[in-house]
Amino acid sequence: MSQFGKHLLNKVSIKKNNKSLPTLLGEIFFNINFMKKYFLSVLIILFFINNSIAENINIKENIDLSFKCELEKKIIKNSKYNYQVFPAKDLDQKDLSKFEIKSEQPETLNIKGLSSFLSQSVKLSVKVVNKDVVLFKAIDNNINYSESAIIDRKTGELVHEISKNIKSKNSEKDITFYSCSELNKNV
Repeated sequence: MSQFGKHLLNKVSIKKNNKSLPTLLGEIFFNINFMKKYFLSVLIILFFINNSIAENINIKENIDLSFKCELEKKIIKNSKYNYQVFPAKDLDQKDLSKFEIKSEQPETLNIKGLSSFLSQSVKLSVKVVNKDVVLFKAIDNNINYSESAIIDRKTGELVHEISKNIKSKNSEKDITFYSCSELNKNV
């Protein structure tokens, strides 16, 4: 055993012999320096948790944009396909004739034309709008279905992800890629 280990063991044995366990615990928990450190640690943890939750909503711009989006490809993961890529020509899915995004600072974001779920979702769990991207996500009340999307405002690339049966071992995922061009621009 190292010198430090022997020294520590000796101190613990001496304190243990002289004081009862409740007395030792009382000295630890009612020591003012310990309480200050404990309280400060709790405050720091709460601060970081609050900031991480707040980052899910970060709307830096008021926008009113409309896009026409051309379907490029779709990746499907389900019991039949394991992340298989299908080009647009092999899909029954259509282009998006009018995809609309409206945001108002500090936390309003409305989506129309991408899916009925997102168009009807009042509570988007993630809302990020800045000069480069718009990112959003919605989850159903049962936490078994979600949709999310991100659009690059400069290139017009749109990725839309749908996750089904999230809680099950046989979860499904559809990831659709679009190339979008703006119909109007009011920033």
